[in-house]
Amino acid sequence: MSIPFFPPDLFEQDREVLLDLLHRIGTAADQRFILGEHTARFEHLLRTELPAEDVITCATGTSALTLTLRAMGVGPGDEVVVPAFGCAPLASTVAELGATPVFTDIRPHTMVIDPDLAEAAITPRTKVLVPAHLFSIMADMPRFTDLGRRHGLRVLEDSAVAQGAALGGKQAGTWGDAGVFSFVQVKSFGMPGEGGAVVTDDAELARTVRMLRNHGQDGRTRFLHHRIGYNSRFDEIQAAFQLHRFDGLAARLERRAQIADYYTARFESLVDAGIQPPPAGRDGRCFYVYTLLADRRDELRAHLRARGIETHVYYPLPLPHQPAFARFAPPGQRWPRAESAAARILSLPVHPQLSDAQVELIADAVHAFAPSRPLVRQEAR
Repeated sequence: MSIPFFPPDLFEQDREVLLDLLHRIGTAADQRFILGEHTARFEHLLRTELPAEDVITCATGTSALTLTLRAMGVGPGDEVVVPAFGCAPLASTVAELGATPVFTDIRPHTMVIDPDLAEAAITPRTKVLVPAHLFSIMADMPRFTDLGRRHGLRVLEDSAVAQGAALGGKQAGTWGDAGVFSFVQVKSFGMPGEGGAVVTDDAELARTVRMLRNHGQDGRTRFLHHRIGYNSRFDEIQAAFQLHRFDGLAARLERRAQIADYYTARFESLVDAGIQPPPAGRDGRCFYVYTLLADRRDELRAHLRARGIETHVYYPLPLPHQPAFARFAPPGQRWPRAESAAARILSLPVHPQLSDAQVELIADAVHAFAPSRPLVRQEAR
């Protein structure tokens, strides 16, 4: 049996709906393919469900970061505190605006940015804090919102992987001055293409982001440009497709959570064998991917591959060790927790298309790699 990390049939059940939407929107009289009624309805749905004062959809999660940082006034001479471990746009969006990403180490088990170290990284040039939710864990948003308040800084919450997650009953994306989502196909609320969103309760910030995504126009008068902006507009077909799929999101998220709960219960006995699962529980958890820390990561990965189980390594190097960001890494500075995570992380399949039998097979295969502990067999249901 071969078990892919991401299923090849993510949208198979909705194929006819997608084809129908493509035809209906493509042949409609108004020929509106961007920023039309479907986009407006999708933004309204997200505003209502989160809830939030405003949601502005845009072309990608990366552009959501760029638009928000621009709207927050980030530019040359500014510093932005970001995690040392995570996706490249955390740093590249800052650098593209002429500002400096200040890399901050992570917490060793959860792998999210450490708020104590983030506070120590604040200087008079710091303008924004960017806590990012990662893998299965939300960042410590109560601490970061407090840091922003005490130091007079904006907080931009990177929730690209955390759709549907909540901490203390408050939804991911709604904690900071703004939050961002990504809808690329493999995300928890992914779609067959690229897309992102900015979430905020700040009316002026929302107004600016809305202009920036459409070449600096205000949406009332075409070809009147108030600012230098971007082409980062949302697709009407994708918006209509997301509206269709939203009702099934809760069930898909619950299935991911059930699989993650099962994995963690099975793997807790393997800590002494060098395999550490994420912390148990669901508060402050997101289940985009399920990531272990394994002392013999490469051997475990080869062991699983030999059994037909695909895995993924996010990310093989901390951001300050990437060639693109070397100029932002102060000589002699280390990020030991990020370095350790990069050497040990291994993500297992957790997508909702997995059957109970496949989930049990994956867990059994991990146990078989660490036979120093007795195999405790449980049902995946």
